[in-house]
Amino acid sequence: MTTGYILIAAILILGGLLATVGDRIGTRVGKARLSLFKLRPKNTAVLVTIFTGTLISASTLAILFAADEGLRKGVFELEDIQRDLRNKREQLKTTETQKSQVESELNQARKEQAQAQQDLQAINKSLQAANAKQQATQAQLNRTVTQQAQTQSQLNRTQSQLGQVVAQYQKAIAELQSVYDEKKNLLAEIEQRKIERQRLYAEAKKAIDEAKTAIAKRDRELANRQEAIEQRDQKISQLDKLIQQRNLEVAAREQVIAKRESRLQELEKQQNYLEQEVARLEKYYQSYRDLRLGKLALVRGQVLAAAVIQVNQPTAARQAVIQLLKEANQNALLELAEPGTNTVNNVEILHVTQDRIEQLIKQINDGREYVMRIFSAGNYVRGEKQIEFFTDTAKNQLVFSGGQVLATTTADPKTMTSYQLRQRLDLLISASQFRARNAGIIENVQIDGTFLRFVAQLRQFDQPLEIKAIAAEDTFTAGPLRVKLVAIFNGQVIFST
Repeated sequence: MTTGYILIAAILILGGLLATVGDRIGTRVGKARLSLFKLRPKNTAVLVTIFTGTLISASTLAILFAADEGLRKGVFELEDIQRDLRNKREQLKTTETQKSQVESELNQARKEQAQAQQDLQAINKSLQAANAKQQATQAQLNRTVTQQAQTQSQLNRTQSQLGQVVAQYQKAIAELQSVYDEKKNLLAEIEQRKIERQRLYAEAKKAIDEAKTAIAKRDRELANRQEAIEQRDQKISQLDKLIQQRNLEVAAREQVIAKRESRLQELEKQQNYLEQEVARLEKYYQSYRDLRLGKLALVRGQVLAAAVIQVNQPTAARQAVIQLLKEANQNALLELAEPGTNTVNNVEILHVTQDRIEQLIKQINDGREYVMRIFSAGNYVRGEKQIEFFTDTAKNQLVFSGGQVLATTTADPKTMTSYQLRQRLDLLISASQFRARNAGIIENVQIDGTFLRFVAQLRQFDQPLEIKAIAAEDTFTAGPLRVKLVAIFNGQVIFST
């Protein structure tokens, strides 16, 4: 703000001086009735007045352009900014069109995925039915095996009976051999036993043949059942292959969908970036318009409040932080208030959260001495209802000792004009200000002593000399930095501020 006041004062003083000088020159030209370019004296005086007014405007513009880089860019690069803004908006429209196309393709892919899921469910149902049939076939096969076991047991019983008949036959032969005398009496009985044996043998043979036939029939049925099972296994394997193929197709479609979704996310990121760029350009253009209209009240990085804080208890830290935030809020209200309106003290214009307060308390509650500053986070115009801020907390420690050299330059008053000398001194003070800001001191440099007397003494000296800017006293982070200018010739201090 101090730089802005100095700039405004310089423009007003320079304009007044140039207007006064132009008026005096015009008056003298009119009284002396001088003539330039073969014009009448009256027209010559008018021409001098016009030249003076043009010089006032040119100097005002030159000061403004030299002091504010943003204004200079805004005036000379306004068309480029607007053209860039239009291009960004066209790119945003193109991105939105691509986004809608990708979304339609994504919806179509999702429909195809749903259809594939339905087909997969139908195949799963068919597979379940085939598994049920296979289980029924397996149960029937188990029953057949049971019947085969029963037939085998019956065959074993028949063979046992046949063994008993053979034993009886052998016993009859033994009795025939032993009792030959009873041959005649027992011949009929032997014949009858032969007939009975043949009948039993025939029955046994028939039973064996029937058993073999039943076993062969069961074997054919088992072979047919096994063939049917193998065919069903082939169908199941074919269905498994088909399911695997469908799964691969579904996986491929899911990969395509994932790629399209990633592409969609990239397009959304590009859209967000373009929207941010458009918002930034619009905000810059709005700031430029506000600057042109004279409504800009707070600039980015402007100090709203500052204090040196040293606390030993958390409650004291909280009170100090809240008091500093209230001071910053009051200063912001004063800066943003419309001219001629009364400010309301209890309005909270700073966007303060409890987390921000707790974070600031943690930074200063260790009992050390800190310098806390609150800055404006952006450019704001009069009438804003809420603003953002950021803070800077640094230890209040010794930055420059008294007598420490901050910057050095040389000057030759004999060959340099007053403007060049003044410009050299301004450069020396700017270098000191730069070192102070790098060291953490935000406040402007203050010249210790009389600056104008130092400039007058410098003009009267007719030898090249060295000029140094030194710290007038011990300076801490809280500032301000008081600078003393000294003129040195042959290693000795000639004069100082």
